[in-house]
Amino acid sequence: MDARPRHAEFVKDGAELWVSSVIGGTVTVFDTASQAQKAKIGFEIKGIHPDRVQPVGFEFTADETTAFVALGPANHVAVVNAETYEVEDYILVGRRVWHMAFSPDKTLLFNTNGVSGDVTVIDVARREPIKTIKVGRFPWGAATRP
Repeated sequence: MDARPRHAEFVKDGAELWVSSVIGGTVTVFDTASQAQKAKIGFEIKGIHPDRVQPVGFEFTADETTAFVALGPANHVAVVNAETYEVEDYILVGRRVWHMAFSPDKTLLFNTNGVSGDVTVIDVARREPIKTIKVGRFPWGAATRP
């Protein structure tokens, strides 16, 4: 695992632990049975300096086949195949995206953008932003209710 871990989550019935590292710019996946590193996911966005890629929060689709990873000052959310650990896409959002939450039906993903003071709403199926909502100063986390 790289420097400055920010978020950790058990998935696949506890078989894996995913940990984001802000300074390292990676997400490390561990096999919980052996405690060994299973994968390290790096992020490269054309035109964005690697120092600006700082993974923080992430969320998984209900079937845990896809992870959405907030990349901090890179101003993008990465879409990661949770079975191959490959980055499939990058979605441009607001400035300094930190955390996110799904709508109760998992069709929308709400991303907090701390520096731009807004929330980007992503259509999960299309992997596209559909709306930006101004919310005030420095939103950091997101939550939805059923």
